[in-house]
Amino acid sequence: MRTKFFPLLTILLFSSIIFAQQKVNTIENQFVDVVDKSNNYQEFKVIKRAKIYALRKNILDSINALENTINNSYTEIDQQKTKIATLKKDLDTTQTNLATSKEKEDGIEILGMLTKKSTYNLIMWSIIAGLLLILGFLFYKFKSSHAVTKATRLKLTETETEFDAHRQKTLKNEQLLRRKLQDEINKNRNV
Repeated sequence: MRTKFFPLLTILLFSSIIFAQQKVNTIENQFVDVVDKSNNYQEFKVIKRAKIYALRKNILDSINALENTINNSYTEIDQQKTKIATLKKDLDTTQTNLATSKEKEDGIEILGMLTKKSTYNLIMWSIIAGLLLILGFLFYKFKSSHAVTKATRLKLTETETEFDAHRQKTLKNEQLLRRKLQDEINKNRNV
């Protein structure tokens, strides 16, 4: 009989452990357990002090655990708010830097001022067109001046040629006059 009793006792113990593990030990179940297992006296329930103290201790432990969970949640929320604020600040800085980078990419600095590429192109082509106009005007002036200089040199050369011819003629006339004068002087001396 002992051999049959031992396996039966083992099965009974394991089944009670399994049933005990299946029963969740919540505060509500503890209240039900304390009230159901208490004695009745007239219309009152008589509850043992040890069970009330154990229930109170479990309730306070649950409250403390919940308060710790709440405090941890608040701490985590504050940390996440701080992190969110930091991330927003970083995002704003990044967006500002991105806008500045795009503006610099789309623009060119001229004399320390950032201008758009289209404005830069307009300014540069205006300067180039102005310089070409000035170059054309200077070239026209140079050509006209060169033509005037060439005409003046030609006239100068003609004038110099005429002057040399006139000087030669005048020199010949002078020499003739001197000879005539000398001849007259010589004639007058002989007389």
